[in-house]
Amino acid sequence: MILSCQNISKAFGGNDIIRQASFHVEEHEKAAIVGINGAGKSTLLKMIIGELSPDQGEVVISKGVSLGYLAQQNMLTGHHSIYEEMREVKRDVIEMEEKLRRLEQEMKHYSGAELEALMEQYHRISTQFERKNGYSCESEITGVLKGLGFLEEEFSRQVDTLSGGQKTRVALGKLLLSEPDIILLDEPTNHLDMNSIAWLETYLQNYKGTVIIVAHDRYFLNRVVTKVIEIDQGHVMTFLGNYTAYAEKKKQLRENQRKAYLNQQQEIKHQEEVIAKLRSFNREKSIRRAESREKMLEKMEVLEKPVELDTEIKLTLKPRITSGNDVLTVENLSKAYGQTLFSNLNFQIQRGERVAIIGDNGTGKTTLLKIINQLTEADTGRITLGTKVHIGYYDQEHQVLHPEKTLFEELSDAYPDLTNTEIRNVLAAFLFTGDAVFKRVKDLSGGERGRLSLAKLMLSKANFLILDEPTNHLDIVSKEILEEALNRYTGTVLYVSHDRYFINQTATRILDLKNQTLVNYIGNYDYYLEKNEELTRIYAPEAAKEKPADTAASSSREDWERKKEEQARERKRQNDLKKTEAQIQKLEERDAQIDRLLELEENYADLDKCTRLTTEKAGIAQELEKLYEIWAELAE
Repeated sequence: MILSCQNISKAFGGNDIIRQASFHVEEHEKAAIVGINGAGKSTLLKMIIGELSPDQGEVVISKGVSLGYLAQQNMLTGHHSIYEEMREVKRDVIEMEEKLRRLEQEMKHYSGAELEALMEQYHRISTQFERKNGYSCESEITGVLKGLGFLEEEFSRQVDTLSGGQKTRVALGKLLLSEPDIILLDEPTNHLDMNSIAWLETYLQNYKGTVIIVAHDRYFLNRVVTKVIEIDQGHVMTFLGNYTAYAEKKKQLRENQRKAYLNQQQEIKHQEEVIAKLRSFNREKSIRRAESREKMLEKMEVLEKPVELDTEIKLTLKPRITSGNDVLTVENLSKAYGQTLFSNLNFQIQRGERVAIIGDNGTGKTTLLKIINQLTEADTGRITLGTKVHIGYYDQEHQVLHPEKTLFEELSDAYPDLTNTEIRNVLAAFLFTGDAVFKRVKDLSGGERGRLSLAKLMLSKANFLILDEPTNHLDIVSKEILEEALNRYTGTVLYVSHDRYFINQTATRILDLKNQTLVNYIGNYDYYLEKNEELTRIYAPEAAKEKPADTAASSSREDWERKKEEQARERKRQNDLKKTEAQIQKLEERDAQIDRLLELEENYADLDKCTRLTTEKAGIAQELEKLYEIWAELAE
C-alpha cells in the first residue's frame, strides 16, 4: 500500500464535501476518482498532496514516496522555450553528461594515479548516468512533446507566449518526465486531441509508478484505470475494474438499494396496517401485540431514500416537424486561412443519422460547422439543405443569451409552455440545481454559459442539430443524459467532438477530417479504430504516408514503435498468464472439493453421485494438464 486515506472529512461553509472517507491505493495501481461536478474530486486530490488539510482523519503516504500533481489550471511563466522548460526537469542528468564530457577532456592530460582517480570518478558518474537513462534523455523529451501534440517547429516557442491549454500540456510533459512515485492528474485530457490522448493512455498504462486520475473522459478511464474511487454526496466507495465495470456495478448497487428501500417501505406500511388493525380490536392482548410491533418498528434502521428515486431526469428532444430524407448535401467545399484547411469535400447526411466529425486540432472541424450554419463563407463549393430542415446550432462563441435574465427566465421566456418542474429538470441535467437557477447570465463563467446554451438548444425542437464539442464542461452524469436524449432523438445530428466514449455511444457514422479531406466510417468509434488504417490508406493516401524525417529521427521512431509492439506483446502475455493461473486455481480448488465430497458416506455410498463426481474429477485432470502446458509456455 503506497497511499491510504483513513476516515477523512472535509466541509466548506457548513456543507459536507467528503464524510468519513476511507480507501487505499496500491503501488503501481492506476486509479480514477469520479463524481459529479462539485462532488469534491479536486478537493480530495488537494488533501492527498497536502495543499488542503482534512477536518478529521488522515492521509498516509509511504515514507520516501514522491508526488507529482497536475492541476486543471497551470501558471507556467518565464522566457524559456518549450524544449528548455522540459530540459529543466532533467537538469541533474544533463549536468552529469556535461561532467562526463569534461572528465573525458581532462583524462587526456593525466596519467598514473591521477588518471586512475579520474577514471574511477568517470565510472561512478557514468554508472549513475546510465541508471537514470541519460543516453536517451533528449529523445525522451522529444517523444513526450510530440506525444502531447507539439510539432518540432514549436519547440523553440517561449512559454510566456503559449495559451493556457498549451501551458497545461507543457506542465503535463514536465510531470511525466519527472517520474514521481505517485502521479495525480486533474482532468489531464482537457487540452489534448485524440492522438495525444491515445499516446497518454499508452504512456500511463506502461508507467512504473502509481497513477491517480480525475477525468470525465470515460474512454480514457476504461483504457487506463483498474480501480474507481467514487464520491457520491460525500460518501466514498471503491470499485475494482475500469469505468465500464464500475458503471455496471454501480447500476446494480443502485438497483439493490432501490429494491431494499421499497421492500422496507412496504414492510413498514404492512406493519403499520397490522398495528392499526390490532389496536382497532381494542383488547388487552391485541394492544400488547400492537405495542410490541411498534417497538420493533422504532428499533428498525430505516434506509435512506435513494437519490435516483427522487427524480430521474430524462431529456426528450422532439423535432417540431419532420424533414425530408436528404438533410444536407456538401459539394466540392474548400476553405483556407493562409494555408488550406480542406478542399473538395463531398458528403451527404440523411434524416436520422448521427454523424461525428473528428480530426486533429487545427484541421478545420469547427470551421466546417460554421460554413454549414452560414456563419463563415466557403472559398469554393456549395451547401444544400433538404426540404423542411430546421437547424439548431450549438457553438459556445455564438449562442445568444440575455445577460440580465436568470437561467430560469432564459428558458421560461423562450419556452413559455414548459412547467416549472420541466424547466428545473432540464437545468438540472446540465448541472444547474437549487438556487443556481436564479443566477443571472452575466454572472456565469464561460463553461456555465456553454451548458446553458446547450440546455436551451435541447428544447428548440429543431430537426437538424449541429453541435460543436457538446460534452465540454459536462460531468459524466450529464453526458449520459445527453447521450440518451440524442439516441432517442428522431431528427438528425451532426457534431464535432473529441469525447471518444460519447462518439462510441451516439454516432452512427464518423467523418475523419484528415489531410484536407474526409474519410467516411459507417459505424461508431470502435469501428473507426478497427478500420482507420485501412480506409486512410485508400481514401487519404497522403495522410498515411510517413512524413520525411532525418535518419536519426526515423530510427528513433522505429525503435519507439518496436518498443510499443514489444510492450503490447508482453502485456498480452502477462494477461494470458494471469487468466491461465486463475483457471488453474479454480479447477484445483474444485478438484480438492471433489476429494472432500468423495470422503462423505452420503456420496461414496451413492453410486450415481460417486460416478458423477469421479467423471468430473477425470475431466478436471485432463483440463488441468492442458492448462499446465499453456502456463509453462507463457511463463518462459
